[in-house]
Amino acid sequence: MCCTDMALAYVEAHASWSEANTKPSLARDYKAFVARARDGSARAEFAVEGVRCAACMATIEHGLAGMPGVARARLNFSDRRLAVEWTPDAEPDVGGVIGALSDLGYNAQPFDPGRPPDAEAAEMRRLVRALAVAGFASMNVMLLAISVWAGNVSDMAPENRDLFHWIQAVIALPAAAYAGRPFYEGAFRGLRAGRVTMDFPITLGVVLTLIMSVVETLSGAAHAYFDGAIMLLFFLLIGRVLDQTMRRRTRAFAENLATLRCETAARVEADGSVREVPVGELLAGCRILVRPGERVPADGTVERGASDLDQSLVTGETAAVTVRCGDRVYAGALNGNGAITVQVTAAAGATLLDEVEGLMRRALEVRSRALVLADKATRLYVPVVHAAAALTLVGWLAVGAGWHAALLAAVSVLIITCPCALGLAIPAVQVAAAGALFREGVLLGDGTALERFAEIDTVVFDKTGTLTLPEPALADADVDVGALAQAARLARSSRHPMAAALAQAASPAEPYPGAQEAAGLGVRAFVDGVELRLGSPRFCDAELCAAAALDAIPDASVICFRAGDTAPVAFAVRQEVRPDAVDVIAALRAAGRRVVILSGDRASAVASVAGRLGVAEWESGLAPQDKISRLEALGRAGRRVLMVGDGLNDAPALAAAHASLSPVTAAHVSQAAADALFLGRNLAPVLAVLSTGRKAKRLMLQNLWMAAAYNVIAIPLAASGLLTPLIAALAMSGSSLVVTLNALRARVGDGAERVDTAVDAKPEARLVTSAA
Repeated sequence: MCCTDMALAYVEAHASWSEANTKPSLARDYKAFVARARDGSARAEFAVEGVRCAACMATIEHGLAGMPGVARARLNFSDRRLAVEWTPDAEPDVGGVIGALSDLGYNAQPFDPGRPPDAEAAEMRRLVRALAVAGFASMNVMLLAISVWAGNVSDMAPENRDLFHWIQAVIALPAAAYAGRPFYEGAFRGLRAGRVTMDFPITLGVVLTLIMSVVETLSGAAHAYFDGAIMLLFFLLIGRVLDQTMRRRTRAFAENLATLRCETAARVEADGSVREVPVGELLAGCRILVRPGERVPADGTVERGASDLDQSLVTGETAAVTVRCGDRVYAGALNGNGAITVQVTAAAGATLLDEVEGLMRRALEVRSRALVLADKATRLYVPVVHAAAALTLVGWLAVGAGWHAALLAAVSVLIITCPCALGLAIPAVQVAAAGALFREGVLLGDGTALERFAEIDTVVFDKTGTLTLPEPALADADVDVGALAQAARLARSSRHPMAAALAQAASPAEPYPGAQEAAGLGVRAFVDGVELRLGSPRFCDAELCAAAALDAIPDASVICFRAGDTAPVAFAVRQEVRPDAVDVIAALRAAGRRVVILSGDRASAVASVAGRLGVAEWESGLAPQDKISRLEALGRAGRRVLMVGDGLNDAPALAAAHASLSPVTAAHVSQAAADALFLGRNLAPVLAVLSTGRKAKRLMLQNLWMAAAYNVIAIPLAASGLLTPLIAALAMSGSSLVVTLNALRARVGDGAERVDTAVDAKPEARLVTSAA
């Protein structure tokens, strides 16, 4: 090889190395992040940084739609997750998508639920620091500005005024340079991608105001406008921090679902040996061993053994379910006290856990589309402001005014129309309403849900853990006290929730020594030569006694006790209805709202609760897909549905509903999917979110109308030259103050829709449709 060839080879190798290092997407293998569907299509998800508004979402989706092989690109605005789907005949190019996003001005990486959210946490810290700097600078600059304003009235000496201006400059310029970086960078990214975002007029207004202020200070003029620039940044950063806070909870969904997954499984080989393998290597038909305390790694059927499993992912019920040979188990279920061998029927990627995650992801993607419509006014605002400022500048120059007067009027238009009031119109109400709800025992997770709460005309409840309390209790007060005392001592040796209910119902006592728990059956002990048993009816040979107890209390579960050859005793245990559930349901119906119960529990239990609460519409035995279909049917009928649920199986329904609410005792995934959580044992917070949401929406609309009216009046005044930048800054600050004070009204309840214990909540004459 000649020297020239060697040189060319070196240059090509160096260029390839440089490109791979400057564009890391070209140097990595992303096959592990691509999921293939049965039809051959592929899908990958990305975590995208720098998404600020619906315009960003539209830019990304339209920009990727033109890539070869891309069938669809959908960005979820709430958690900034981008889903890209490729056609069956296309080769998925994950690196190409990352490169295309980089060209559009956004950093992205494949979404990994197990990866800690370092970028998001760093962004939050950055915003909080910027807010702190802007707040400190605003207070000090405003204090100096007030002194100058007062001095202008009382003939302050010019040298003192100039000194105050220079002090303001020393404080405001570095503070604005630091605190305004999120807006400057957003504006630059937008321009780089050939679009103008809301960050651009903010940046233009701040920069021009600071330049004008420096020029005025250098020339010894009477006015400077540092206070207007730094206060604008302060108020807008408040809104940005609130937005980031609301979005942080959304990531919890993927993280909490990830905790239900297993990395490895104990596969039973053909020779009977057990081998730890990655879950991805499991296939339908193979056998796995699930030890006590482990989670089930795949869907399957119990082939050997018995145990108590937490299968709330399927049933939504908190009580453990006893499984034996032939029973189905599902990935993510937590095994109790016995080892079981399971034959796999659906492995990783096809389990019910995967289906629940997919249902919720699709529901969130559909919801995010509404944000595009909500951002239309914002997109119109930017060109209107720029056009108004440009026309003001041109108009003044056309009538013979000098550059100074023309620029002063144009800057006044930009300052007075800066979207401070618009930026605060919604977040200020969200903060005030969130505080009001917190006092009512409600933790608001999604500030955008306030408007949806106001539109609710139908409330759908899950039963177990929502209408009822999460912990079971003894249902029959007329029991044999002696038998209860003995059963309670045995119960203290068991980890079953029903046993815990017996232990709490009796007086405290030590457990029997030597008590042993039989997996999936119950607990036994020998006391003075007599065998004591507590557990299932079969374990205690008490089927007839248990049947009689269930006939008396249909919505209860039964745990039996037997001492030697004496007659068995059946204890009815159930989850009691929340203390104010009857009054809350009555108040909802009195307000004209439709009330429905959708539950995964058995028909007799749901019917009993519905009858006690006076709810005419209920369904039982529903799987997650069934709840989704019921909500979709209500939506097609024009109903605005509030879903109140707590189980893992309720997570997709919570995400698909118009708005959602969960008790704080709910499963982690349901908490992440819900728009709000409520504390305590009462259901009154359901009424609180509806009344507060209605008031918050009214205040949001008032704020938006006031902000719009302010701009309609202010722009002509500023363009006419009647307002200096100082007055424009004062007007801008005044509009923000008015909007904020109006938003604080959300902290005061209007007394609407509270629980009236005098309301008669008698059951209606009929109970409809029961799907077993």
